[in-house]
Amino acid sequence: MVNRLVITGAIVILFGVAAAADPTDGFHEVQLSEHNFDIQRPYDLRLSQRYSYKNGVRRLWVYGSDKSHSQGSHTPPRTEIRIRGLDYHSGVWQMEGHVYVPKGTSGASLMQVHGGNGVSSTVMVRIYSGDLRYYSGDVIARGMYDKWFRLNMIHDADAGKVAVYVDGKEVFRHDARGKARAFYFKCGVYAAPKDHSRYMESRWKNIKMYKKK
Repeated sequence: MVNRLVITGAIVILFGVAAAADPTDGFHEVQLSEHNFDIQRPYDLRLSQRYSYKNGVRRLWVYGSDKSHSQGSHTPPRTEIRIRGLDYHSGVWQMEGHVYVPKGTSGASLMQVHGGNGVSSTVMVRIYSGDLRYYSGDVIARGMYDKWFRLNMIHDADAGKVAVYVDGKEVFRHDARGKARAFYFKCGVYAAPKDHSRYMESRWKNIKMYKKK
């Protein structure tokens, strides 16, 4: 028996099963403005001390010794973009961005969906020693330091499923962590509760949001 691979336009037919050539196929882009980019940073610092936006690149950095994003919070330090104005509780949503992580950044969340059943997030992609992980567990991509790569995260709030793509290829799929009154996407650097580096940084460009048609 011969297994055939037929490429026709944007669709790949493999073993008789059609697979989307791109994670954004079947989605429509939701236009973003600067108002949608809410930058969370250590509460006692100016924005320019932990964030810059120049030539289309958003640079976010934080130190493990920094304070939380709000006074009185006991969560780890972060400098994150919180997508504002697009909270949801149903439907299929997707975040996309091209990200660069300099060598040395470790134990930091790069992208997440905030919200879940009794938990703060339903999916989180962290980097540890150059490898992308689902939280601190499964390795989903290796050798990601010092290069630009495309990161897509899809959350099906109705079916309770999440998927992660790196450079257009699905690398991870998992059950979501329950329902929430509101979900929203975030990206940047958010220190893990333990085993994080002294300094954490990520750079982002071409950040986009999509919703299933």
